[in-house]
Amino acid sequence: MGPMSRAVCLLVTGGTFDKEYDEIHGTLEFRKTHLPDMLAMARSRIDVRIQTLMMIDSLEMTDEDRGSILNHCRNASERHIVITHGTDTMVETARLLADAALKKTIVLTGAMIPIAFGSSDGL
Repeated sequence: MGPMSRAVCLLVTGGTFDKEYDEIHGTLEFRKTHLPDMLAMARSRIDVRIQTLMMIDSLEMTDEDRGSILNHCRNASERHIVITHGTDTMVETARLLADAALKKTIVLTGAMIPIAFGSSDGL
């Protein structure tokens, strides 16, 4: 692997962070990530690469999904990685990443209220 980039890699996995309210069915559903809009709204000027790995509730996350997250972190050229993740099983993913002892800074973040709601704790 070549030199690591100083950019930030944002890995999207779903979770409440990216859910939207479906008014017809009265449920929370996934459509697309809100990260590009959030970064634009914040007028972010850092070099960011966003990659959607999956859009699932963390309660539905499998060991294979966690393995995919680990592999993407391992293979990312960026030294700094932020992962949006559901809060219910974030600890399991964090444990897997910690045990891998990658020489990268990896932050997992989630939300209790979807970003699509103006009062989200993820903003």
